[in-house]
Amino acid sequence: MRRLGCFLGNNMERRFQIRSPQEVLSLCRERDVKAVDLRFTDFFGRQHHLTIPVSDLTEVAFEDGFSFSGSNVRFWQSVDESDLLLIPLPSTAWIDPFATIPTLAITCSIQDPITREDYDRDPRLVALRAENYLIHTGVADQVQLSPEIEFFIFDNIKYHQTAQAAYYEVDSIEAAWNVGRNDVPNLGHKIDYRQGYLACPPVDQTDELRTEIMQTLIECGVDVVSHRHASATAGQVVFDLQHESLLLAADSVMKFKYVCKNLAEKHQRSATFMPKPILGDNGSGMHVQMSLWKNGEPLFAGKGYGGLSEIGQYAIGGILRHTPALLAFTNPTTNSYKRLVPGYDAPTHIAYSQRNRSAACRIPVGTLDPRSKRMEYRCPDPAANPYLSFAAILMAAIDGVQNKIHPGPPMDRDLYDLPPEILQDVVRLPKTLDAALSALENDADFLLRGDVLSEASLQGWIEYKRQSEVAQLEMRPHPYEFCMYYDT
Repeated sequence: MRRLGCFLGNNMERRFQIRSPQEVLSLCRERDVKAVDLRFTDFFGRQHHLTIPVSDLTEVAFEDGFSFSGSNVRFWQSVDESDLLLIPLPSTAWIDPFATIPTLAITCSIQDPITREDYDRDPRLVALRAENYLIHTGVADQVQLSPEIEFFIFDNIKYHQTAQAAYYEVDSIEAAWNVGRNDVPNLGHKIDYRQGYLACPPVDQTDELRTEIMQTLIECGVDVVSHRHASATAGQVVFDLQHESLLLAADSVMKFKYVCKNLAEKHQRSATFMPKPILGDNGSGMHVQMSLWKNGEPLFAGKGYGGLSEIGQYAIGGILRHTPALLAFTNPTTNSYKRLVPGYDAPTHIAYSQRNRSAACRIPVGTLDPRSKRMEYRCPDPAANPYLSFAAILMAAIDGVQNKIHPGPPMDRDLYDLPPEILQDVVRLPKTLDAALSALENDADFLLRGDVLSEASLQGWIEYKRQSEVAQLEMRPHPYEFCMYYDT
Protein backbone atom coordinates (compact mmCIF):
# COMPACT_ATOMS: atom_id res chain seq x y z
CA MET A 1 0.00 0.00 0.00
CA ARG A 2 1.63 3.25 -1.09
CA ARG A 3 -0.28 5.72 1.05
CA LEU A 4 0.12 5.51 4.80
CA GLY A 5 -2.89 7.68 5.53
CA CYS A 6 -6.27 8.65 4.19
CA PHE A 7 -7.08 11.64 2.02
CA LEU A 8 -8.61 13.51 4.94
CA GLY A 9 -10.70 16.45 3.85
CA ASN A 10 -9.59 18.74 6.68
CA ASN A 11 -5.89 17.95 6.40
CA MET A 12 -4.88 21.48 5.43
CA GLU A 13 -6.46 22.97 8.56
CA ARG A 14 -4.40 20.53 10.66
CA ARG A 15 -1.12 21.28 8.93
CA PHE A 16 -1.12 24.97 8.14
CA GLN A 17 -1.80 28.03 10.21
CA ILE A 18 -2.41 31.06 8.02
CA ARG A 19 0.05 33.78 8.98
CA SER A 20 -0.88 37.44 8.92
CA PRO A 21 1.76 40.04 8.03
CA GLN A 22 2.10 40.73 11.75
CA GLU A 23 2.79 37.05 12.44
CA VAL A 24 5.40 36.93 9.68
CA LEU A 25 7.17 39.96 11.16
CA SER A 26 7.01 38.35 14.59
CA LEU A 27 8.62 35.20 13.15
CA CYS A 28 11.40 37.35 11.71
CA ARG A 29 12.09 38.82 15.14
CA GLU A 30 11.98 35.44 16.89
CA ARG A 31 14.42 33.86 14.42
CA ASP A 32 16.64 36.96 14.15
CA VAL A 33 16.04 37.07 10.39
CA LYS A 34 18.34 39.42 8.50
CA ALA A 35 17.20 38.97 4.90
CA VAL A 36 13.96 38.14 3.09
CA ASP A 37 13.87 36.11 -0.12
CA LEU A 38 10.93 37.11 -2.34
CA ARG A 39 10.26 34.08 -4.56
CA PHE A 40 8.09 33.36 -7.57
CA THR A 41 7.83 30.77 -10.33
CA ASP A 42 7.85 31.66 -14.00
CA PHE A 43 5.38 30.18 -16.48
CA PHE A 44 7.74 27.33 -17.35
CA GLY A 45 8.33 26.22 -13.77
CA ARG A 46 11.66 27.84 -12.93
CA GLN A 47 12.03 29.57 -9.57
CA HIS A 48 13.37 33.12 -9.21
CA HIS A 49 14.15 35.22 -6.16
CA LEU A 50 14.85 38.78 -5.07
CA THR A 51 16.46 39.41 -1.68
CA ILE A 52 15.74 42.44 0.51
CA PRO A 53 16.87 43.46 4.00
CA VAL A 54 14.37 42.39 6.64
CA SER A 55 13.81 46.03 7.60
CA ASP A 56 12.08 46.58 4.25
CA LEU A 57 9.46 43.93 4.98
CA THR A 58 6.87 46.08 6.73
CA GLU A 59 3.12 45.70 7.08
CA VAL A 60 2.68 48.26 4.32
CA ALA A 61 5.03 46.26 2.04
CA PHE A 62 2.56 43.35 2.07
CA GLU A 63 0.15 45.68 0.28
CA ASP A 64 2.50 47.81 -1.82
CA GLY A 65 4.77 44.99 -2.96
CA PHE A 66 8.21 45.16 -4.51
CA SER A 67 8.99 46.00 -8.14
CA PHE A 68 10.97 43.85 -10.56
CA SER A 69 11.54 43.65 -14.31
CA GLY A 70 9.27 41.18 -16.05
CA SER A 71 11.04 41.61 -19.38
CA ASN A 72 13.96 39.49 -18.17
CA VAL A 73 11.80 36.52 -17.24
CA ARG A 74 10.91 33.99 -19.93
CA PHE A 75 7.57 34.59 -21.66
CA TRP A 76 6.61 37.63 -19.63
CA GLN A 77 6.49 41.37 -20.24
CA SER A 78 7.93 43.28 -23.19
CA VAL A 79 10.61 45.85 -22.40
CA ASP A 80 8.21 48.79 -22.81
CA GLU A 81 5.88 47.31 -20.14
CA SER A 82 8.40 45.52 -17.99
CA ASP A 83 7.55 46.76 -14.49
CA LEU A 84 5.70 44.26 -12.30
CA LEU A 85 5.09 43.87 -8.57
CA LEU A 86 5.89 41.02 -6.18
CA ILE A 87 3.23 40.82 -3.44
CA PRO A 88 4.39 38.68 -0.45
CA LEU A 89 1.89 36.02 0.65
CA PRO A 90 2.09 35.67 4.46
CA SER A 91 0.88 32.05 4.59
CA THR A 92 3.85 30.87 2.49
CA ALA A 93 6.65 32.14 4.76
CA TRP A 94 9.37 29.72 5.92
CA ILE A 95 12.99 29.86 7.08
CA ASP A 96 15.49 28.90 4.38
CA PRO A 97 17.62 26.07 5.85
CA PHE A 98 20.50 26.68 3.41
CA ALA A 99 21.16 30.34 4.08
CA THR A 100 24.19 31.12 6.25
CA ILE A 101 22.64 34.44 7.23
CA PRO A 102 19.13 33.87 8.71
CA THR A 103 16.77 34.29 5.77
CA LEU A 104 13.00 34.14 5.43
CA ALA A 105 11.68 32.76 2.14
CA ILE A 106 8.22 33.89 1.09
CA THR A 107 6.27 33.18 -2.08
CA CYS A 108 4.84 36.15 -3.95
CA SER A 109 1.94 36.74 -6.28
CA ILE A 110 2.46 38.98 -9.32
CA GLN A 111 0.50 42.17 -9.99
CA ASP A 112 0.43 44.94 -12.56
CA PRO A 113 1.79 48.08 -10.84
CA ILE A 114 -0.76 50.41 -12.50
CA THR A 115 -4.02 48.48 -12.45
CA ARG A 116 -3.03 46.31 -9.44
CA GLU A 117 -4.70 43.40 -11.21
CA ASP A 118 -3.27 39.93 -10.75
CA TYR A 119 -0.83 39.14 -13.53
CA ASP A 120 -2.29 36.74 -16.08
CA ARG A 121 0.90 34.71 -16.58
CA ASP A 122 1.57 34.05 -12.93
CA PRO A 123 1.24 30.23 -12.85
CA ARG A 124 0.24 30.28 -9.19
CA LEU A 125 -2.74 32.42 -10.20
CA VAL A 126 -3.76 29.73 -12.72
CA ALA A 127 -3.77 27.12 -9.95
CA LEU A 128 -5.81 29.39 -7.68
CA ARG A 129 -8.32 30.07 -10.44
CA ALA A 130 -8.70 26.32 -11.06
CA GLU A 131 -9.54 25.75 -7.40
CA ASN A 132 -12.04 28.61 -7.46
CA TYR A 133 -13.58 27.32 -10.68
CA LEU A 134 -14.13 23.92 -9.07
CA ILE A 135 -16.13 25.57 -6.29
CA HIS A 136 -18.04 27.71 -8.80
CA THR A 137 -19.17 24.65 -10.78
CA GLY A 138 -20.65 22.98 -7.70
CA VAL A 139 -18.98 19.69 -8.70
CA ALA A 140 -16.94 19.77 -5.47
CA ASP A 141 -15.60 22.31 -3.02
CA GLN A 142 -12.16 20.80 -2.50
CA VAL A 143 -9.55 18.90 -4.48
CA GLN A 144 -6.76 16.96 -2.83
CA LEU A 145 -3.55 16.08 -4.66
CA SER A 146 -0.48 14.10 -3.68
CA PRO A 147 2.51 13.82 -6.03
CA GLU A 148 4.95 10.93 -6.20
CA ILE A 149 8.14 12.49 -7.55
CA GLU A 150 10.99 10.55 -9.12
CA PHE A 151 14.36 12.09 -9.94
CA PHE A 152 18.05 11.23 -10.33
CA ILE A 153 20.94 12.08 -8.02
CA PHE A 154 24.18 11.97 -10.01
CA ASP A 155 27.76 12.14 -8.77
CA ASN A 156 28.97 13.85 -11.92
CA ILE A 157 27.40 15.46 -14.98
CA LYS A 158 28.95 16.96 -18.12
CA TYR A 159 27.20 18.27 -21.23
CA HIS A 160 27.97 20.69 -24.03
CA GLN A 161 26.64 21.84 -27.40
CA THR A 162 28.59 23.86 -29.97
CA ALA A 163 28.54 24.18 -33.76
CA GLN A 164 30.91 21.21 -34.16
CA ALA A 165 30.42 19.16 -30.98
CA ALA A 166 27.67 17.79 -28.80
CA TYR A 167 27.87 15.42 -25.86
CA TYR A 168 26.60 14.56 -22.40
CA GLU A 169 27.89 12.25 -19.72
CA VAL A 170 26.34 11.34 -16.38
CA ASP A 171 27.81 9.19 -13.65
CA SER A 172 26.85 7.63 -10.34
CA ILE A 173 28.90 5.49 -7.99
CA GLU A 174 26.07 2.94 -7.85
CA ALA A 175 25.51 2.77 -11.63
CA ALA A 176 25.59 -0.55 -13.44
CA TRP A 177 28.25 0.67 -15.88
CA ASN A 178 30.70 1.18 -12.99
CA VAL A 179 30.97 -2.49 -12.04
CA GLY A 180 34.36 -2.59 -13.82
CA ARG A 181 35.46 0.88 -12.76
CA ASN A 182 39.17 1.14 -11.99
CA ASP A 183 38.78 2.39 -8.43
CA VAL A 184 41.06 1.25 -5.63
CA PRO A 185 39.24 -0.36 -4.06
CA ASN A 186 36.16 -0.98 -6.20
CA LEU A 187 33.77 -2.47 -3.67
CA GLY A 188 31.13 -3.55 -6.18
CA HIS A 189 27.60 -3.10 -4.85
CA LYS A 190 26.23 -1.63 -8.09
CA ILE A 191 22.58 -1.53 -9.16
CA ASP A 192 21.80 -3.28 -12.42
CA TYR A 193 19.54 -1.63 -15.00
CA ARG A 194 15.90 -1.54 -13.84
CA GLN A 195 16.77 -3.42 -10.63
CA GLY A 196 16.92 -0.55 -8.16
CA TYR A 197 13.40 -0.68 -6.73
CA LEU A 198 13.56 -0.65 -2.89
CA ALA A 199 17.29 -1.44 -2.97
CA CYS A 200 19.03 -1.46 0.42
CA PRO A 201 22.45 -0.12 1.35
CA PRO A 202 25.25 -0.66 0.47
CA VAL A 203 23.97 -0.84 -3.12
CA ASP A 204 21.63 2.05 -2.34
CA GLN A 205 24.11 4.91 -2.13
CA THR A 206 21.57 7.72 -1.64
CA ASP A 207 19.71 6.51 1.45
CA GLU A 208 21.25 8.91 3.99
CA LEU A 209 20.92 11.87 1.64
CA ARG A 210 17.24 11.03 1.08
CA THR A 211 16.61 10.89 4.81
CA GLU A 212 18.30 14.27 5.21
CA ILE A 213 16.07 15.60 2.42
CA MET A 214 13.00 14.15 4.17
CA GLN A 215 13.89 15.71 7.51
CA THR A 216 14.65 19.09 5.94
CA LEU A 217 11.36 19.06 4.05
CA ILE A 218 9.41 18.31 7.22
CA GLU A 219 11.17 21.17 9.01
CA CYS A 220 10.24 23.43 6.08
CA GLY A 221 6.54 22.48 6.28
CA VAL A 222 6.34 19.75 3.61
CA ASP A 223 4.94 16.43 4.84
CA VAL A 224 6.69 13.37 3.39
CA VAL A 225 4.94 10.01 3.33
CA SER A 226 8.02 7.98 2.38
CA HIS A 227 11.19 7.88 0.29
CA ARG A 228 12.96 5.00 -1.42
CA HIS A 229 15.27 4.02 -4.23
CA ALA A 230 13.43 3.89 -7.54
CA SER A 231 13.76 1.26 -10.25
CA ALA A 232 16.53 2.72 -12.40
CA THR A 233 20.25 2.45 -11.79
CA ALA A 234 22.49 5.49 -11.20
CA GLY A 235 20.76 7.11 -8.26
CA GLN A 236 17.11 7.25 -9.24
CA VAL A 237 15.01 8.01 -6.15
CA VAL A 238 11.37 8.69 -5.35
CA PHE A 239 9.50 10.66 -2.69
CA ASP A 240 5.80 10.46 -1.87
CA LEU A 241 4.45 13.77 -0.59
CA GLN A 242 1.36 14.04 1.59
CA HIS A 243 -1.97 15.12 0.11
CA GLU A 244 -2.87 18.81 0.10
CA SER A 245 -5.05 21.24 -1.77
CA LEU A 246 -4.02 21.86 -5.37
CA LEU A 247 -2.33 25.19 -4.63
CA LEU A 248 -0.48 23.94 -1.56
CA ALA A 249 0.59 20.76 -3.36
CA ALA A 250 2.12 22.83 -6.16
CA ASP A 251 3.84 25.06 -3.58
CA SER A 252 5.23 21.94 -1.94
CA VAL A 253 6.61 20.62 -5.22
CA MET A 254 8.52 23.86 -5.80
CA LYS A 255 9.86 23.79 -2.25
CA PHE A 256 10.72 20.09 -2.73
CA LYS A 257 12.81 20.80 -5.81
CA TYR A 258 14.64 23.61 -4.04
CA VAL A 259 15.50 21.43 -1.04
CA CYS A 260 16.58 18.44 -3.15
CA LYS A 261 18.85 20.46 -5.43
CA ASN A 262 20.50 22.36 -2.61
CA LEU A 263 21.07 19.35 -0.37
CA ALA A 264 22.51 17.37 -3.28
CA GLU A 265 24.83 20.31 -4.04
CA LYS A 266 25.86 20.42 -0.38
CA HIS A 267 26.99 16.78 -0.65
CA GLN A 268 28.83 17.32 -3.94
CA ARG A 269 26.09 15.65 -5.93
CA SER A 270 23.60 16.86 -8.52
CA ALA A 271 19.82 16.35 -8.49
CA THR A 272 18.00 16.50 -11.82
CA PHE A 273 14.30 16.40 -12.62
CA MET A 274 14.98 15.77 -16.32
CA PRO A 275 12.55 12.94 -17.23
CA LYS A 276 14.85 10.64 -19.23
CA PRO A 277 18.60 11.15 -18.71
CA ILE A 278 19.65 7.49 -19.14
CA LEU A 279 19.24 5.27 -22.20
CA GLY A 280 17.82 1.80 -21.60
CA ASP A 281 16.43 2.39 -18.12
CA ASN A 282 13.34 3.87 -16.52
CA GLY A 283 12.73 7.59 -16.70
CA SER A 284 11.39 9.80 -13.91
CA GLY A 285 7.67 10.44 -13.53
CA MET A 286 5.57 12.58 -11.22
CA HIS A 287 2.49 10.44 -10.62
CA VAL A 288 -0.40 12.56 -9.33
CA GLN A 289 -3.07 11.13 -7.04
CA MET A 290 -6.30 13.10 -6.84
CA SER A 291 -9.64 13.05 -5.04
CA LEU A 292 -12.61 15.42 -4.95
CA TRP A 293 -14.55 16.38 -1.82
CA LYS A 294 -17.77 18.22 -1.02
CA ASN A 295 -19.01 19.34 2.41
CA GLY A 296 -16.23 17.28 3.98
CA GLU A 297 -17.31 14.07 2.24
CA PRO A 298 -15.24 12.13 -0.35
CA LEU A 299 -16.83 11.97 -3.81
CA PHE A 300 -14.78 9.22 -5.46
CA ALA A 301 -15.82 6.29 -3.25
CA GLY A 302 -18.61 4.09 -4.59
CA LYS A 303 -19.60 0.65 -5.79
CA GLY A 304 -18.38 0.83 -9.36
CA TYR A 305 -15.23 -0.61 -10.89
CA GLY A 306 -12.30 -0.29 -8.50
CA GLY A 307 -14.61 0.98 -5.77
CA LEU A 308 -15.25 4.23 -7.65
CA SER A 309 -18.39 6.31 -7.67
CA GLU A 310 -19.89 7.63 -10.90
CA ILE A 311 -18.21 10.98 -10.24
CA GLY A 312 -14.87 9.21 -9.88
CA GLN A 313 -15.38 7.35 -13.15
CA TYR A 314 -16.41 10.53 -14.96
CA ALA A 315 -13.35 12.37 -13.61
CA ILE A 316 -11.13 9.65 -15.08
CA GLY A 317 -13.13 9.83 -18.30
CA GLY A 318 -12.45 13.55 -18.59
CA ILE A 319 -8.74 13.12 -17.91
CA LEU A 320 -8.43 10.34 -20.49
CA ARG A 321 -10.47 12.29 -23.06
CA HIS A 322 -8.15 15.30 -22.74
CA THR A 323 -4.87 13.43 -22.17
CA PRO A 324 -3.28 14.29 -25.56
CA ALA A 325 -3.76 17.99 -24.78
CA LEU A 326 -2.88 17.61 -21.09
CA LEU A 327 0.55 16.25 -21.98
CA ALA A 328 1.54 19.67 -23.38
CA PHE A 329 1.56 20.81 -19.70
CA THR A 330 2.18 17.61 -17.73
CA ASN A 331 5.00 16.43 -20.01
CA PRO A 332 6.33 19.75 -21.29
CA THR A 333 9.80 18.91 -22.66
CA THR A 334 11.08 17.16 -25.76
CA ASN A 335 12.86 14.77 -23.39
CA SER A 336 9.54 13.88 -21.69
CA TYR A 337 8.50 11.66 -24.59
CA LYS A 338 11.62 9.50 -24.38
CA ARG A 339 10.20 8.28 -21.07
CA LEU A 340 6.76 7.40 -22.50
CA VAL A 341 7.94 4.28 -24.34
CA PRO A 342 6.89 0.62 -23.89
CA GLY A 343 8.43 -1.50 -21.16
CA TYR A 344 9.84 1.17 -18.86
CA ASP A 345 7.12 1.53 -16.19
CA ALA A 346 5.54 4.52 -17.92
CA PRO A 347 2.20 4.75 -19.74
CA THR A 348 2.12 4.59 -23.52
CA HIS A 349 -1.63 4.33 -24.20
CA ILE A 350 -4.77 6.11 -23.02
CA ALA A 351 -6.36 3.54 -20.74
CA TYR A 352 -7.25 3.03 -17.09
CA SER A 353 -7.10 0.11 -14.71
CA GLN A 354 -7.34 -0.80 -11.04
CA ARG A 355 -3.77 -2.01 -10.43
CA ASN A 356 -2.10 -1.81 -13.83
CA ARG A 357 0.92 0.51 -13.81
CA SER A 358 1.17 0.52 -17.60
CA ALA A 359 -2.15 2.43 -17.80
CA ALA A 360 -2.38 6.21 -17.95
CA CYS A 361 -4.84 6.25 -15.03
CA ARG A 362 -4.72 3.82 -12.13
CA ILE A 363 -7.10 3.25 -9.22
CA PRO A 364 -4.84 2.46 -6.25
CA VAL A 365 -5.85 -0.45 -4.05
CA GLY A 366 -5.90 0.75 -0.45
CA THR A 367 -8.06 0.46 2.64
CA LEU A 368 -11.84 0.21 2.58
CA ASP A 369 -12.07 3.67 4.13
CA PRO A 370 -13.94 5.80 1.54
CA ARG A 371 -11.71 8.75 2.44
CA SER A 372 -8.74 6.94 0.88
CA LYS A 373 -10.40 6.45 -2.53
CA ARG A 374 -8.53 8.30 -5.25
CA MET A 375 -7.26 8.01 -8.81
CA GLU A 376 -3.67 8.22 -9.99
CA TYR A 377 -2.58 9.92 -13.21
CA ARG A 378 0.72 8.35 -14.26
CA CYS A 379 1.62 10.43 -17.31
CA PRO A 380 3.13 13.58 -15.72
CA ASP A 381 6.85 14.02 -15.15
CA PRO A 382 8.77 16.26 -12.73
CA ALA A 383 9.86 18.71 -15.44
CA ALA A 384 6.29 20.07 -15.40
CA ASN A 385 5.32 23.33 -13.79
CA PRO A 386 3.16 21.92 -10.96
CA TYR A 387 0.83 24.93 -10.87
CA LEU A 388 -0.09 24.55 -14.54
CA SER A 389 -0.09 20.76 -14.72
CA PHE A 390 -2.18 20.26 -11.57
CA ALA A 391 -4.65 22.91 -12.75
CA ALA A 392 -4.94 21.28 -16.18
CA ILE A 393 -5.58 17.83 -14.67
CA LEU A 394 -8.31 19.26 -12.43
CA MET A 395 -9.95 21.10 -15.33
CA ALA A 396 -10.06 17.87 -17.36
CA ALA A 397 -11.62 16.02 -14.42
CA ILE A 398 -14.24 18.75 -13.95
CA ASP A 399 -15.15 18.52 -17.64
CA GLY A 400 -15.52 14.76 -17.29
CA VAL A 401 -17.93 15.11 -14.36
CA GLN A 402 -19.95 17.93 -15.93
CA ASN A 403 -20.38 16.09 -19.24
CA LYS A 404 -20.58 12.58 -17.75
CA ILE A 405 -17.67 11.30 -19.84
CA HIS A 406 -17.42 7.60 -19.04
CA PRO A 407 -13.92 6.17 -19.44
CA GLY A 408 -15.20 2.99 -21.11
CA PRO A 409 -14.06 -0.52 -20.18
CA PRO A 410 -10.92 -0.82 -18.06
CA MET A 411 -7.73 -2.40 -19.41
CA ASP A 412 -6.67 -5.00 -16.84
CA ARG A 413 -3.83 -6.33 -18.98
CA ASP A 414 -0.19 -5.43 -19.49
CA LEU A 415 -0.36 -2.80 -22.21
CA TYR A 416 3.27 -3.49 -23.11
CA ASP A 417 2.37 -7.06 -24.11
CA LEU A 418 -0.95 -6.76 -25.94
CA PRO A 419 -1.44 -8.49 -29.30
CA PRO A 420 -1.58 -6.03 -32.22
CA GLU A 421 -5.27 -6.70 -32.93
CA ILE A 422 -6.20 -5.45 -29.44
CA LEU A 423 -3.59 -2.71 -29.16
CA GLN A 424 -4.73 -1.07 -32.39
CA ASP A 425 -8.00 -0.12 -30.67
CA VAL A 426 -6.26 1.60 -27.73
CA VAL A 427 -5.30 5.22 -28.39
CA ARG A 428 -1.56 5.89 -28.18
CA LEU A 429 -0.19 8.83 -26.22
CA PRO A 430 1.41 11.58 -28.33
CA LYS A 431 4.95 10.52 -29.22
CA THR A 432 6.47 14.00 -29.26
CA LEU A 433 6.06 17.37 -27.62
CA ASP A 434 5.07 18.83 -30.98
CA ALA A 435 2.23 16.29 -31.27
CA ALA A 436 1.03 17.18 -27.77
CA LEU A 437 1.10 20.89 -28.63
CA SER A 438 -1.00 20.16 -31.73
CA ALA A 439 -3.47 18.26 -29.55
CA LEU A 440 -3.64 21.25 -27.22
CA GLU A 441 -4.39 23.58 -30.14
CA ASN A 442 -7.35 21.38 -31.05
CA ASP A 443 -8.60 20.77 -27.52
CA ALA A 444 -8.15 23.80 -25.27
CA ASP A 445 -11.70 24.91 -24.45
CA PHE A 446 -11.81 22.99 -21.17
CA LEU A 447 -8.78 24.97 -19.94
CA LEU A 448 -10.23 28.37 -20.85
CA ARG A 449 -13.41 28.00 -18.81
CA GLY A 450 -13.72 30.32 -15.86
CA ASP A 451 -10.76 32.28 -17.23
CA VAL A 452 -8.50 29.73 -15.55
CA LEU A 453 -6.09 30.00 -18.47
CA SER A 454 -6.24 32.89 -20.91
CA GLU A 455 -6.16 32.51 -24.67
CA ALA A 456 -3.04 34.70 -24.82
CA SER A 457 -1.19 32.59 -22.25
CA LEU A 458 -2.20 29.39 -24.03
CA GLN A 459 -1.00 30.61 -27.42
CA GLY A 460 2.16 32.03 -25.89
CA TRP A 461 2.93 28.66 -24.31
CA ILE A 462 2.50 26.82 -27.61
CA GLU A 463 4.57 29.33 -29.58
CA TYR A 464 7.39 29.41 -27.04
CA LYS A 465 7.59 25.63 -26.79
CA ARG A 466 7.63 25.21 -30.57
CA GLN A 467 10.17 27.94 -31.28
CA SER A 468 12.49 27.64 -28.29
CA GLU A 469 12.45 23.88 -27.73
CA VAL A 470 10.96 21.78 -30.53
CA ALA A 471 12.55 23.74 -33.39
CA GLN A 472 15.89 24.03 -31.60
CA LEU A 473 16.16 20.27 -31.20
CA GLU A 474 15.03 19.58 -34.75
CA MET A 475 17.81 21.69 -36.31
CA ARG A 476 20.69 20.13 -34.37
CA PRO A 477 22.62 17.04 -35.53
CA HIS A 478 22.24 14.29 -32.93
CA PRO A 479 25.35 12.42 -31.73
CA TYR A 480 23.73 9.08 -32.56
CA GLU A 481 23.23 10.20 -36.15
CA PHE A 482 27.01 10.05 -36.50
CA CYS A 483 26.88 6.40 -35.40
CA MET A 484 24.18 5.66 -37.97
CA TYR A 485 25.12 7.78 -40.95
CA TYR A 486 28.71 9.03 -40.89
CA ASP A 487 30.03 6.22 -43.09
CA THR A 488 27.21 6.29 -45.62
